[in-house]
Amino acid sequence: MNLSTPVTLLSKVGKTSAKRLKDLGINTAQDLLYYFPFRYDDYSHIVKIKDLEEGKMVTVEAQIGILANKRTRNRYRMAITESLVSDDSGSMRVVWFNQPYITKILKPGDMVYLSGKVKRDMLGPELISPVYEKIKAGAAATHTARLVPIYPLTAGLTQKQIRYLVSQVVELAKNIPEWLSQEIRKEYNLAPISQALHDIHFPSGQEELDIALRRLKFDELLEIQLEAELARQNKAHIKAPALAFKEQAIKEFVQSLPYTLTSAQKVAAWEILQDLNKTTPMNRLLSGDVGSGKTAVAAMAIFDAFLNNYQAVMMAPTEILASQHYASLSKLFGKKITIGLLTQGRSEILNVELKSRTKVGRKKEFLEKISAGELELVIGTHALLSEGVKLKNLGLVVVDEQHRFGVSQRQLIKEKGEGVHFLSMTATPIPRSFALMLYGDLDISIIDQLPPGRKKILTRLVTAFNRNKAYDFIRAQVKLGRQVFVVCPLIEADDEESNIYFSPAQDKKSVMSEYQKLSATVFPDLKVGYLHGKLKSAEKEEIMTKFTEKKIDILVSTSVVEVGVDIPNASVMMIEGAERFGLAQLHQFRGRVGRSSHQSYCLLFTNSTSEKSLERLNFFEKENDGFKLAEKDLEIRGPGEVYGTMQSGLTSLQLAKLTDRELVKSAKEAAKKTAAKLYLYPSVEEKMKERKRRIHLE
Repeated sequence: MNLSTPVTLLSKVGKTSAKRLKDLGINTAQDLLYYFPFRYDDYSHIVKIKDLEEGKMVTVEAQIGILANKRTRNRYRMAITESLVSDDSGSMRVVWFNQPYITKILKPGDMVYLSGKVKRDMLGPELISPVYEKIKAGAAATHTARLVPIYPLTAGLTQKQIRYLVSQVVELAKNIPEWLSQEIRKEYNLAPISQALHDIHFPSGQEELDIALRRLKFDELLEIQLEAELARQNKAHIKAPALAFKEQAIKEFVQSLPYTLTSAQKVAAWEILQDLNKTTPMNRLLSGDVGSGKTAVAAMAIFDAFLNNYQAVMMAPTEILASQHYASLSKLFGKKITIGLLTQGRSEILNVELKSRTKVGRKKEFLEKISAGELELVIGTHALLSEGVKLKNLGLVVVDEQHRFGVSQRQLIKEKGEGVHFLSMTATPIPRSFALMLYGDLDISIIDQLPPGRKKILTRLVTAFNRNKAYDFIRAQVKLGRQVFVVCPLIEADDEESNIYFSPAQDKKSVMSEYQKLSATVFPDLKVGYLHGKLKSAEKEEIMTKFTEKKIDILVSTSVVEVGVDIPNASVMMIEGAERFGLAQLHQFRGRVGRSSHQSYCLLFTNSTSEKSLERLNFFEKENDGFKLAEKDLEIRGPGEVYGTMQSGLTSLQLAKLTDRELVKSAKEAAKKTAAKLYLYPSVEEKMKERKRRIHLE
C-alpha cells in the first residue's frame, strides 16, 4: 500500500461507501491522512467499576458476562441489548438501544473497552449506549480508551468506519515528504510532518495533539502567506503606469462632493493615490463598514486615472449593485467623465444616445465606444469579462464585493490592460488580522468611521408574541412616509439557498408566502412588492425603480438586497428567519436602512428556541460595529461560511483560526525569509506548484 492507493482497495470499502467517501473528497490513502478530525472525545480516563461517578466521561475495561436482546412491551417494540459486565472491583449494567447486531459481535467472556457517560440508578452505575471495542493483545485502541477523533461525516458513514479506514493508512504518514527545511522547523519549534499527520488522528495524549495541531496549522498559514509573498515579488517585476497625483483637480472634486469626507476616508484616499503614482501595480483592499463612504474614495481614484488620460473599470457581482454604482457615480461626476454601464440586460452611456434600436445593436455600438477609448469609466457585472470587451487604455480596475469573485475572474479583468492598478472593495468588514492572513498580497486600507450625523440603527429581537405590535409599528412608519424592507431566507417555501448556514426552521420563511401574507392579510391597504434573484433583469430593475420612486411601501426580498441597494427613505429592515443568516450578513441587511437623517430600525423575527441562535441574535441586537460582528462571526462559523469559499486559501484552512495570531505572525515571517531565497528550498517550490494546481482544479 502507498499514498496513492485508492480507498476502494482498503478493507471494508464497497461501492456505496466508496461513493460516500468520494463525496467527502476522499479518493486515496493520502486523502484520508489529510481528512482531519474537528474535535476529540476524551475517553483516555480508564476507571474501575467501583470508582464510577455519575456524569463523568469514562472508559471501563471489563469482561462481558450475560448478553441478550429483548424488545420493549410498548407499541414501539424497540430492540434493547443488555449486558452485565465486570472487572476485579465489581459489576455493572450496560444498555444499547436499536443495536441488536451487538450480540453477533460481542460474546460472553470477551474483554472490552466501554466508553461513555456514567449514569446511576437504584441498582448502581450503568452505561447507556457506550462506544465498545474488543481488546486485542498488543494492539492500541481505536474507538475507546484514548483521545478519540471525531470527523465530519456524510449520510451513510459512521465515525467507526472513518476511524477504521484511517487506522489502516495512518502508518503511511512516514512516507509523506518533509517540505519544510530543518532550519524553519527548528526556529518555529515544529514537529516533522510525518509525526504531525500520525498524531492528529491518533494522539497518545493532549500534548502530542497540541504539537501536531501546531505543525499542521503552521503549514496551512505558511502556504497562504507564501502565495501572497510570491505574488508580491511577481508584482514588483510588472511595470504599471504611474498616475500623477493631480492635487488641484482632486481638491476641487472633493469640494464639489455633497458631504465632507471623514478623516478615515481621507487617509484611505491618500494611501490609494500614492499607490497610483508608483510604477508597480497597486493591489489594495478597501474595507469599510456599510455606509462608511467607500464609493467616494474609489471615485477619487477613478477621477485621478481620468485626469491622467487612462480608462477605469468598476466591476460588481450583481446587476442591482452595478446599476446602483452607475447612478451614484453619475451624480458625483456629472458631466466630468463619460460613464457607461454594461450588464447582461443593459448597455447604456450617460448623456449619450446610442443610435441602434435593438439590444444586440446597442451592445455592439457600446463595445466599439469602449475600444475607441470614448468611455472613461465602464461599470458592469461579469459581462465585463467577455472577450468582446476591449479597452483602449486601461489604468485602473475597481472590484466591489471582491470576495464574490474567484481568483481567475479577478485575473481576467486585470488582463484587459497592461500592469493595471487594482483596487478591491468590500462592505463586509474584515478584521485587520484576518485580512492580513487571507489577503497577504494586498495592501489594506480600512475605513472605520461613519459619516457624522448618522443615527445608530435601533435593533430589536421580536418574539412571536410581539409580532402584531411590530406590524403596527411598521404601519406607523409607512404613515410617516417611510418605506420598509422585509428579507426572507427563501424564494419559495421548498427552496434551499446556498447562503443559508443554519438548518431550516419548521416554519420556512419564503419571499412568495410572506408577500402573499403581507399584501393580502396584514397590510392590504399598503403597496407591497417582491424581489428575488430568479426574476429577469428588466423585472428587477422595474421593481427597484418603483421602490426608489416610493411607488412601493414594503419590499419583500431575498438576500439580493444584501449589498449596494441605496434607498435613503427606507427606515425599517425586518428580517424573517433571522437565525438562518450569519452576523456579517445580518449586518449587511441592516445597512440597507439608516442612510439618511431619519431614525431607522432593524427588526429580527425568529421562531427558533435554540440557545446558540438566540445568543447570536442578542449579541447582534446590542452590537453595531461591523468589525466586532465580523470577529464574532469568524469565531462562530469560520472564514469559509463568512466570506465564501471562492478565495484561494479559504478552502485550505481546515485547522488554523483567526485566533492563532502568534502562528499567523510566525508564518508571515517564515514566508518572507523563504520567498526571498526560494531557490534554496526546492521542496517548498514544489509544494507551491502543487497548491497552484490544486486551486486551479477547485
